[in-house]
Amino acid sequence: MGGGAAGAYNRSVPEPSRFRARLHEIVFEADTAAGKAFDLGVLSCILVSVVAVMLESVASMRLQYGAELRALEWFFTIVFTLEYALRLFAVHRPLHYAFSFFGLVDLLSVLPSYMSLMIEGTQTLLVVRALRLLRVFRVLKLSHFLGEAQVLLIALRASRAKITVFLGTVLVVTLLMGSIMYMVEGPEHGFTSIPRGIYWAIVTLTTVGYGDLSPRTNFGQAIAACVMIMGYGILAVPTGIVSVELASATRAQRWTTQACPNCSRGGHDHDAAHCKYCGARL
Repeated sequence: MGGGAAGAYNRSVPEPSRFRARLHEIVFEADTAAGKAFDLGVLSCILVSVVAVMLESVASMRLQYGAELRALEWFFTIVFTLEYALRLFAVHRPLHYAFSFFGLVDLLSVLPSYMSLMIEGTQTLLVVRALRLLRVFRVLKLSHFLGEAQVLLIALRASRAKITVFLGTVLVVTLLMGSIMYMVEGPEHGFTSIPRGIYWAIVTLTTVGYGDLSPRTNFGQAIAACVMIMGYGILAVPTGIVSVELASATRAQRWTTQACPNCSRGGHDHDAAHCKYCGARL
């Protein structure tokens, strides 16, 4: 009787809706053999396309195989364009997916090729396709990685106010130090303007130390020594902030590779029946 009811329900579902649900299962999820095969195929294409873009930037390879590499690039662009169209068609809210993180990455992975028809050289931006490799964690069912990524994201969100205040303080310090060094050293020692002094302060405070600009006077060198020591202390501040939030956000969770058919977002609990973002049934 239950099977008959289920069969009656399946027959009552319109064919286009069943087709879209099946397409969503293949395109967005990795729980089925077809879905995993689709995602692995896409990931393979991404790897080959990124390697092709990198090889095209090498002068000797471009001279010898330029035409072949360009043809390969356009082949993958067409493949990814069709895939992007399928993803938009498979979800119930296409605009929601289009403005999501992976939706924007999918769009940016094909735009440079079309832009290159008007602006030469923009095809180099196709390396943004490498961001699409982040889906490998979902495809290979590395759920523990998904859980750790979610914890890290929660920690970063919780600490964003403190980090913003910290960065604001650092910007004020670099402005002051850059202005002081401009006043102390002057143009004769390479500090030709306050922005130039701010550049030196940022390079010194972050302990990068390019060496292209350095103080010559004793007073300037004393200030530089203080800024260098200050840099070591400043580097520890964001680390401590994020570490505290990370410790409070860490918790044991299990994640599923299933994506919501309505908003296409993933990262749901393994026993979730509804999407935590839009409430649609999974």
